[in-house]
Amino acid sequence: MTEPVFLATPAELAPLAAGSSWTLTGAEGHHARTVRRLAPGEPIDVVDGDGRRVSCTVEAPAPDGLQLQVESVEDEPGNVHELVLVQALAKGGRDEMAVEAATELGVDGVVPWQAERSIVRWKADKAPKGRGKWEAAVRSAAKQSRRARIPSVDVPVGLAGLVERCSDADLALLLHESATAGISNLQLMLPAADSQARILLIAGPEGGISDHEVDVLTAAGAMPLQLGKHVLRSSTAGPAAIAVVNHLLGRWS
Repeated sequence: MTEPVFLATPAELAPLAAGSSWTLTGAEGHHARTVRRLAPGEPIDVVDGDGRRVSCTVEAPAPDGLQLQVESVEDEPGNVHELVLVQALAKGGRDEMAVEAATELGVDGVVPWQAERSIVRWKADKAPKGRGKWEAAVRSAAKQSRRARIPSVDVPVGLAGLVERCSDADLALLLHESATAGISNLQLMLPAADSQARILLIAGPEGGISDHEVDVLTAAGAMPLQLGKHVLRSSTAGPAAIAVVNHLLGRWS
């Protein structure tokens, strides 16, 4: 069983070294002390979301958290490939489900996409709240999966913004049930396992990606890809593709 993970800021963890004594405070400290009820002698990891992992042992409860003894400090490197899920806004919270699962599977970033057939709409006044909910889902999933790096949550984009991201990516895969290329072709599309590359996985809303969007994104360099003979829901397609790409790139080796 891996150690429970709690979050702190980079500034808080930067000066720590093995042998340091430090107090985890705030909401994370409160959760560790009163909800998780971690006792002296128990192990705990504290991460900053940028790759630093501080492994500690609980020394004693503190009025506003836990007093910790630092055992080791590790800076975990980022992935060679930057794997980004472009997730269309979807009804019923399925977009958040996809983002949560993608985080657990190791995605490096997520981009909210206002697709033509998205029933959910993040209008100007709703965009910050919607993005905030995605950020909360990502943070929670990162802690649950014991990640030291928290995926970025980009600003929402429309079709024009997604075209720009496709043009900037080394590989953009458009997950679509009518694509002729399938999983057997994916290995040939992916960059070498040891080469730096930015890979986009684009998942549509519950109503699917429109023909117009497919045409525009394909013209921008996106490659349509079919994951299998069954049509996957918006909450499933992105995570399923991430799992396959992780395997083919050796990220799970």
